[in-house]
Amino acid sequence: MPAKKAVLIKDSDTVKIEYTGSFDDGEVFDASEKHGAPLEFKVCGGQVIKGFDNAVLGMKKDEEKSFRIEPKDAYGDHNPDMIKKLPKDKLPPQVKKGSMLMMQLPNGAQLPVLVVDVTDEFVSIDVNHPLAGKALNFKIKVVGIN
Repeated sequence: MPAKKAVLIKDSDTVKIEYTGSFDDGEVFDASEKHGAPLEFKVCGGQVIKGFDNAVLGMKKDEEKSFRIEPKDAYGDHNPDMIKKLPKDKLPPQVKKGSMLMMQLPNGAQLPVLVVDVTDEFVSIDVNHPLAGKALNFKIKVVGIN
């Protein structure tokens, strides 16, 4: 009986991936282990960053891989125009530089923002994605393909 041919991941497959994401200095920013389950997504379905989609294409079940994603294929470059000044009285009184806040968008979605400066009158917030401008390193293992 001939050996069964391995199924390779292609566009539109639903996959389950165990992963660890880290920065260039080795600091881990996320891992599937932290969430208690593998990451499940439709390949090229806009559910994960472009570089992650591209990296899993052509892999097979139980295959492992390490790769680096540049900012342009992750969360983009840090955009200084995305730093906004708000009147201090519109924010919680305990807000301080370095804290993260959740801002609600008009469509109801929530966006994490970083407080980058606080004066007597204004608070400056950075609405860039927290990972914008960063290269991301991943170690992954394919644990399921549908």
